[in-house]
Amino acid sequence: MAILMWYYQNNTPTAWVYLALHGSYGLVWILKDVAFPDPNWQKKVTIMGGINSFLFVLGWYWVFGWLLISGTSQPIYPLPEYAWFSLCITLCLLGCVLMIAADAQKFFTLRVKRGLITDGMHRYVRHPNYLGEMMIYGSLGLLVWHWLPLVVLAWVWMGVFAVNMVLKEASMARYPEWAAYKKRTWWLIPFVI
Repeated sequence: MAILMWYYQNNTPTAWVYLALHGSYGLVWILKDVAFPDPNWQKKVTIMGGINSFLFVLGWYWVFGWLLISGTSQPIYPLPEYAWFSLCITLCLLGCVLMIAADAQKFFTLRVKRGLITDGMHRYVRHPNYLGEMMIYGSLGLLVWHWLPLVVLAWVWMGVFAVNMVLKEASMARYPEWAAYKKRTWWLIPFVI
């Protein structure tokens, strides 16, 4: 993002906020991967698999920053800029905390005891790590305030995240306590879904 800011000579507060949010999240994700890696991200992939992941999912996240920093998106926010920035920063920060805490809990709990995790971050919501990721990228989409991030997020959330959550629940259903856990928890957002 910093290179885009240099290339487009964009030194606006909006560009700096975007750089801080996207860059900080990237650093948080790297620290998480070093401290408690997700086995799903440790699997080897083919070159074509990597290209497909970039073209159909991860690369589109970078389009958000380009839209904003290139000036293609000239957002007119529904709230004053300072309030909108505060909303986006808060959403991103809380999303990072949820994602990190849920992934750390899963990593360290499963090292000690295999089985269904029903406490801590998973006490009320079955997929807090996905909720955190959605909050992070939702905050970036809100900061860009353009229709394309909405389409990208809908695709990733419905075509990737929802599918992964359904598969994860099918796997968790093998545990005897699954039915009771599912009945007393929410899929993604407490009191909503």
